[in-house]
Amino acid sequence: MSTSEGGDQSQPEVVESVSQSAEAELNQEGDRQHAKAYENEIDDLLVGPDSEQTPVLSVVMPTLNEEDGVAECITRAKTAIAELGVTAEIILSDSSTDRTPEIGRELGAVIYEPDEPGYGYAYRYAFERARGEFIVMGDADTTYDFEQIPRLLTHLRDEEADMVMGSRLEGEIKPGAMPTLHQHIGNPLLTKFLNAFYGAGVSDAHSGFRIFTRDAFETMDLESTGMEFASEMIMEAGAKDLEIVETPIVYHEREGEETLESFKDGWRHVRFMLINAPGYLFSVPGLLMSLVGMAVMGLAYTGVPVGGVSLGIHSMIAGSLLTIVGYQISSLGVFAAVTSDPIQKPEDPITEHVTQSLSLEHGATAGLAVFGAGGVYAATLASQWITNGFATLEFTMGALIAFTAIIIGLQTVFSSFFLSAINR
Repeated sequence: MSTSEGGDQSQPEVVESVSQSAEAELNQEGDRQHAKAYENEIDDLLVGPDSEQTPVLSVVMPTLNEEDGVAECITRAKTAIAELGVTAEIILSDSSTDRTPEIGRELGAVIYEPDEPGYGYAYRYAFERARGEFIVMGDADTTYDFEQIPRLLTHLRDEEADMVMGSRLEGEIKPGAMPTLHQHIGNPLLTKFLNAFYGAGVSDAHSGFRIFTRDAFETMDLESTGMEFASEMIMEAGAKDLEIVETPIVYHEREGEETLESFKDGWRHVRFMLINAPGYLFSVPGLLMSLVGMAVMGLAYTGVPVGGVSLGIHSMIAGSLLTIVGYQISSLGVFAAVTSDPIQKPEDPITEHVTQSLSLEHGATAGLAVFGAGGVYAATLASQWITNGFATLEFTMGALIAFTAIIIGLQTVFSSFFLSAINR
């Protein structure tokens, strides 16, 4: 009797357990079908390079052995594409020796293999082949959340901007995502340089998560091949008066091996910024040195005291050296502006006048006039030297001014001929 009662009590429990198991399997099957339908929906939005349909959005990732993080990045990008509901292409500009390209193809990405090395060249190679109206760029190492693409695109449209940058320094940097040196010194300092030289007005110039219009890309004349490419984009955009806006983002810890070399790549950025801003590298320092030098020479020659101290012959020599060196450095700014076609041309009035309107004849005439003024005084000294039987003459401040004029006059004459030769 007790066994029968026990059996009667367990039967409903077994039925209920079977029912729950069946329901769980049905739910799992439903989830699988839903996921499959979702994947099909995303795949329908992805277009290949041979498709007649032009994508609205191009998501570009440069990849160099990123098999640890590329799948997550592509999946997140596909989620963003599904949310937007627009046709898109995901491009890997790949130079890997691991499974990165295979993973990309399996997930529907288009793979391009650049024919030259370099981070910047990988981007340029892909941008030239991207077909979208809007182009997104970001590293494939999970540091950037590609699910945030819709927010960046909305910002781009609402602000009527040419480029939107995700600002890590204004957003959140996850622990371990960025070295302390980069976060508090490197990136802020490089950003200040770039803002000062090119008027970019951004808080995080080296964030790699950006979206921009095709028109903006075609306006920028991008040429660099290395890590300085990130700076070049902002420099070109600032010089071409493109509208750049920012939005805070979360910066995550990367997956895979770090490829950035802090000091080497940092120097490449600084060097690139300086070379393409000859006004700040040559013209401004040169003019300041010349002005200070001439002021020192004037004070020493006239004997006007400074703070109760009168400047002597040694100050006169220092002023002469500053004037000559400053003039030479300023000349380099003119040469750089004429020969290198820098991104940011010098805007000081002297350099602009020289590069735009000064002819060989005007420059050579001015140089000869300065040389002649100094030469007359030098000839007088030579005559006195001969008259005195080649005895030692007293070194005077007037003589130093004359010799300074001779040097600057000769530099002006030959510089004018050199400018004429390279600017034909």
